[in-house]
Amino acid sequence: MTAPVIGVLALQGDVREHVAALAGAGADARPVRRPAELDAVDGLVIPGGESTTISKLADIFEMREPIDKRIAGGMPVYGSCAGMIMLAAEVLDGRPDQRGFAGIEMTVRRNAFGRQVDSFEAPVEIAGVEGEPFHAIFIRAPWVERVGAGVEVLGRVTSGPAAGRVVAVRQGHLMATSFHPELTGDLRLHRYFADLVRAAA
Repeated sequence: MTAPVIGVLALQGDVREHVAALAGAGADARPVRRPAELDAVDGLVIPGGESTTISKLADIFEMREPIDKRIAGGMPVYGSCAGMIMLAAEVLDGRPDQRGFAGIEMTVRRNAFGRQVDSFEAPVEIAGVEGEPFHAIFIRAPWVERVGAGVEVLGRVTSGPAAGRVVAVRQGHLMATSFHPELTGDLRLHRYFADLVRAAA
């Protein structure tokens, strides 16, 4: 079985961790900073980091239009934390100059769970991912306030003050999580995305 070629948008954030997790999940993983590098991949991960910074750097590195075009053309994309914000059609509590790729018909609230000191870990069951609940790490994470008709909810927080909040979604070839699977050593979500990329290719 050929390894899918998956890029990690390497403008800011936890790029190295995603590259390592994707490689562990059987993908040919590589950082992507330039349009020519984007042309060479079958799928893309937008990592956690600072969504306003990623938004600005996408313009500086002239990546916005090429990514928009690839999303429109059906390239699978997975966004974690800040990446979820970048894929949302609408962002609450974002900065006015912040622009994402608006691929998933959802409204997300930026820093919904609170500040860095409010970071927490919680079990999340992910639809389509077998085994025990995912040990999810939330760091200044967004949550999903509303989803459109075409969006499948993959996971919600199961306990604690945020119980019931939507933290994982998929719309066709696009998926997003509020949390950081690349920090856990659990490769199931990266495998799920690699399979999505393989199927699309």
